[in-house]
Order: sequence, then structure tokens, then C-alpha cells
Amino acid sequence: MEADTQSHIAFFLTGRRPSEHLDAVAGLGLRPALFAGFSELTQLRYDFPLMLVAKRSDKLMVQSLSGLIDDALVEAASGSEGERIRKHVLSLEQAIRVLVADGAGGSFSVLWEQAANQLERTGGESIAESLRRTRAAIKFDGEMVGCDATLPSRLLQHAWAAVQKQKAEEFRKDIARLVLRLSDILKADFERSEAGRSAKHLKASVGAGFVDAFDFDAMSSMLSKALPKEGFPESRRKRIGDLLEVLNAQQFFPMSEASEKKTATAKHYSFVFHSCADALAAFRKRLPKLIELAKAITIAELEIDGQYSEPKHDALFEEFGANGLDPQELAPFPDYLVCVNAERMQAVEHAQLMEILSSGLPIKVLLQIDDILEESPNGEGNLTSGMRSRQTANMAIGLNEVYVLQSSASNLFRFRERVLRGLNYPGPALFSIFSGASGAASGLPAYLMSAAAMESRVFPAFTYDPSAGPNWAARFYLEANAQVDLDWPIKSFAYEDEQHQRVSEDLAFTFVDFVASDRRYAKHLARVPREKWNGSMIPIDESLTIERKGLPDKVPSLLMIDADNVLQKVIVDERLIREARRCREMWHSLQELGGVHNSHAEKLLAREKKAWEERMLQEAEAHAAAQPVGGLAIVPVAQPAQTTADVLAEQEPERSPDEAYIETPRCSTCDECTQINKNMFAYDGNKQAYIADINAGTYAQLVEAAESCQVSVIHPGLPRNPKEHGLEELLKRAEPFR
Repeated sequence: MEADTQSHIAFFLTGRRPSEHLDAVAGLGLRPALFAGFSELTQLRYDFPLMLVAKRSDKLMVQSLSGLIDDALVEAASGSEGERIRKHVLSLEQAIRVLVADGAGGSFSVLWEQAANQLERTGGESIAESLRRTRAAIKFDGEMVGCDATLPSRLLQHAWAAVQKQKAEEFRKDIARLVLRLSDILKADFERSEAGRSAKHLKASVGAGFVDAFDFDAMSSMLSKALPKEGFPESRRKRIGDLLEVLNAQQFFPMSEASEKKTATAKHYSFVFHSCADALAAFRKRLPKLIELAKAITIAELEIDGQYSEPKHDALFEEFGANGLDPQELAPFPDYLVCVNAERMQAVEHAQLMEILSSGLPIKVLLQIDDILEESPNGEGNLTSGMRSRQTANMAIGLNEVYVLQSSASNLFRFRERVLRGLNYPGPALFSIFSGASGAASGLPAYLMSAAAMESRVFPAFTYDPSAGPNWAARFYLEANAQVDLDWPIKSFAYEDEQHQRVSEDLAFTFVDFVASDRRYAKHLARVPREKWNGSMIPIDESLTIERKGLPDKVPSLLMIDADNVLQKVIVDERLIREARRCREMWHSLQELGGVHNSHAEKLLAREKKAWEERMLQEAEAHAAAQPVGGLAIVPVAQPAQTTADVLAEQEPERSPDEAYIETPRCSTCDECTQINKNMFAYDGNKQAYIADINAGTYAQLVEAAESCQVSVIHPGLPRNPKEHGLEELLKRAEPFR
């Protein structure tokens, strides 16, 4: 074994770097190769920054800057001047994006004006006219926010406030209706009373303009004889009075929009907390008042309908709320919002979080995670990958009645409708959000860090909605993740080699890519000088498919780029590979929940396929045995059984040796080729492989698949790309399979 390969294997097994063969990664500023196109986010058009739109409680409550600009340009950039306007406005969009990235805050209007002033100073009236026309087409305004450590809390509080505002309007209308109707009942009772029929009261009720037109003493005497003398029982009068007092004194919602704005002096409760303990304590303290108000609303409805019966209802309402309130009774009241940071949660706080989630109470919890690459507390240097925080989401799903949303901050705009669905859910909800703030330790933007966590399966996005249906297929949503059927997303990567030739290959973005972007874990990586690159260095995703026995002869490697965008190759130690396998297994579990590669379904499919093949063979044999020749039935001669696959193989057309193809009927469903590239190779309805897209992979992958195939049914043919690296060697390897 060469000395270079020996040193690579030694580093993989021990994490110790022989200085004469490998370079330390710390200080080199390396990034995963797939980050090459994201060195300056302000130059790109993507979802951020976002506008938190005021006075909206639907999905339009959050809008992306690029989406707003695109919609406005449809209206403003038409005709012969359209291209000019588009160019000017896109320059302004970029200027706003730079302002937000530099920490500028404020509303969209303020930032638009600030950016417009900068551009107009250099561009003159032409730019000013373009911007005026486009600004007139934008009807929204609101605070602008970037993808930073504050985003999860700001967005959740904005969405929560929008939902509660809508709930407050409905509550105010309902309470006002009850107060008016109850007041009318008391007023009608008073009008029938002796005081209500007095000449003095009648005179006051008519008004000064008609005082001389009536004899109020005579009218009082007449009404006293005509109307019944008995009013309400004193008990009912007192009950309605008590109801009005409770309804008018409630502190759960402000009774007018004006009082809602006077938050400093308002008497109504606050429902936003930054501690689970504080939220639980507030709920328990307010519970008697909550029960009293819910009871008052229920009794008021009965009184208005004339259905309240003291013998029947007094005893019933005496024990009202003794066992708490059910979700239907709690629904009209405000939901609590708790914003907590996972890194600052102690064991007691975590226990209180689980108490909230298991309580059935309408408390919504934002669990913000800033760092998901934690060192294991056992001191052995293992990574826990934010295990504690992810376990919280899994445990919440296990409670079966909690709305659970897990997502990176970069995906929150795409998940805005699911955020609203969770805030409207009539029970507890958990929003587990990775902010990407740990990117500061690596010099990476929070957006890029959070997006990479989601892409690499380290922090996948999903929702669990108990109200969506009776089964997992309806409740669990996983499709927000890229290429959800694969272990790792496959991305195309193009670069220029030493001969200045363009080279393109597919790279899997794995757990290791995500960890490699974090400077704290540089000790798990070692750079291999270009002159020492060799065939023993294989991609991370390929190494994860190899089950090692004894000493390895291949070492997992990763393509990275330095500050000058020069391609580098690093190898990784076994600890990272173990964590990558662990991450992949957790992703497989989520796939099962989402119905992707479901083991139960695949087992059933295999069983049904086998039964079908056996049935087809029996029918074919029976049919052959029953065919007459000259009036006599043919007695079949015992021969080896021919499978369905053999029959289909006989019908396979002749192929050119230059063509890449698979003898699909002979496929044994070993998964070897699909594990190499699931975009190039796929299974048909019989779960037998075929080439789905020849352009989705490289000739090297075709050759590797042919070599790996257990029944030698893959024929790589000739390469389609004559510039692919290493063709001479690949053609030699492919020759036995052509």
C-alpha cells in the first residue's frame, strides 16, 4: 500500500494527521464545493428579505421582496419602456437587500425611499420615473426582516398577532351582542316595573320636544292598569346583572381597537412569554377568571334564548369548569405564545415544555435552535447534531394531539401557510426552528447555514397536523425537502480543471458537507495536496454505502473550495462518517413516516409480486397442458421451470454494444445501481431497474453500476461526454460489460 494511502487511512481511523502527507484545514477558509455560487447572497434573488405585512391574517401576511417586485413589474414594466424599468427596479431591489443585510431596519416604505435616493443621485430622472411607476403598483407595507437570529421570533410573533387580532374582532362582536341583548332584557324588565311606568320616567324617556303634548300622569295610570304588575324574579335580575359585570370586566381581549393600541395602560392580559414556566403560571393564575367568563357566555346565551331554568341549570353551572375547559370552550379565547431558545433551556424548563405540549392547552411554543452541532456531553468528541432539540419534536409527535412544525429559518416563507395552520390549530403547537445563527462561527450567513442544514438532512422540514385527517398519510408532510426519495440531494457541480476544460459532475450534499462548513470541526478534516490525490479517495455518499470488514482500502473525501474558489479535496475521519450514517438513519425514519420507501409497503409489494409470478406460471403451464394435437391432449414433458423473467428476457430486443441499457426483466432488485444514482437509475412497476435519465449521471457511474450489478444486466455502452475525466480507464473497465 502506498505511503499516501496509508496516511489517509490512518487519519480516517484515528483522526490524527501525519504532517508530511496531509494539511490542516483550520485557517484555510474552506467551504463545501456546492457553496461556490453563494459567496455573496446580496447579489442573488431569493426569498429574503421578507415583509411582515400589517393587518393581514392570511398567507399574504408575509411576503418576499423578490415576489413583491416581480408582481409590481408585471403591472409597471410594460410596453417599450418595460426593459428599462425592469433594470432600474431590480437595481433598487438589490440595494434594499444590501441595506437589510447590513442591519438596516424599518418598513418597506422607509427602505424603498432610502434606496431610491441612493440610485436617483446617480441615475437622474429616468430612474426616478421607473421607481415611481413601480412603487405605485405595490399596495403593501410592513417591517422588513432578514434571515438572521431574530427572524423566527419576529415572524412567529407577527403571525400569532395577526391570528389573535382576527380572533379578537370576533370575540368583541360576540361580547358586544351579549351585552346589548342582556341590557335590553333588563331594560324591558324595568319598563314593566312601577318605576318604569312612573310619570317622571315616561316624561324623561319622551324628550323635551314632546313634553307639552302628553299627560304623563294619565299615561302612567293607564299603563299601570294595562301591563302586568309582576317583573322578573329578583334572582334572574341579579343573575343578568352579574353576567353583565363579568362580560364588561373581562381582561382577555381589549374591547375596542383603540384600547388595544394603548398597550401601556390597557388592563387586558398579555399572552406572549419567553419562559414555559411563566406561561404555565399565568395560565393557572387566570384560569378561575377564564372559567368565570366562559360560564358567563354560556349562561348569557341561555338567558337570551329564554332557555335558562333555575331548577335545572343552577346546580349544573355550580360545578362548571371543575374539570377544566374542553378545546371547544377554550377556542374563542386568546392563545398563548411562548418563545424559548433551546440553548438556554435547563432540564426544569424542558420538563415544563413537555407539560405544556401534553396538556391539550392552546399554547403555541417557538423552540428556536441556534446551534445543531453540539459536542457530546460524554467528552469523547462525538457530535450530537442537536439531538436533544430534534428529540423534542419527535416526542411532541408521539403525543398525537400536538401540531408540530420543524423547519430551518430559510424555509419559513415557503412554510408560511403551515405556520398559520399551526397557530389556528385548537390545541398545543410546537414550532421547532433552526435559525442558522451558528453560522457566525464559520463566517457564513444565517440563511446559508439554515438552508444547508435542511438540504443535508441534518434538520429536515416537516409538519404533523392532527387535524388534517385520521392517518399518517394525511397528517405528516415531508415534501418540502429536496429530492425527498433520496438519501442525500444530488446537485450538479461544474468547474474548470487544470487543462482549462469544463468538468461537470453530480455531488451529493451530505451531513459531512454541512459539518465541514463549521470551523469548530476542522479537526475532523484534512486537506490532501493535489499531487497526492489518488483512486483510494471516494465521495462521502459512496463511502456510506460500503459495509467495511477489516481495514478499509477506500477513504471518504469531500470537494471544497478556498477563498479564491480553487478546488480542494479533503478527507474526513471515521467519527464524521458515523454521524453521517446516524443522520441518514434518522432521515430514513422520517421517510417511513412520510410514506417514502415504506418498508411495510415494500414488503407487501414483494409478496404480492411473488404470488402474481407464481400464479402466472401456473396458468401458463395449465394452458400448455390443455392444448390438443390431433384430438389428443399433449402430455407435457418435465422440464426446468421457466420464470416470468426468463420469458420476458427472450423477448428483449437486440441492442447495439455502443448503447447504454439494462436488461430490465433479469433485474434482481439488488438496489446497487439506484444507490449510486437514483436519478439515472429507477425501478419500474415490477421493481426492476431501467435507465430513467442517461443525462442525470456520468459515464463513471454507469461503469460503476455495471461492476456492482449482481446479475450483470447493466451495459454501459460508450460515453456520451467525450470530455469526461478518466475516460481511457473507464472504457477498459466497461469493456467486459458491453
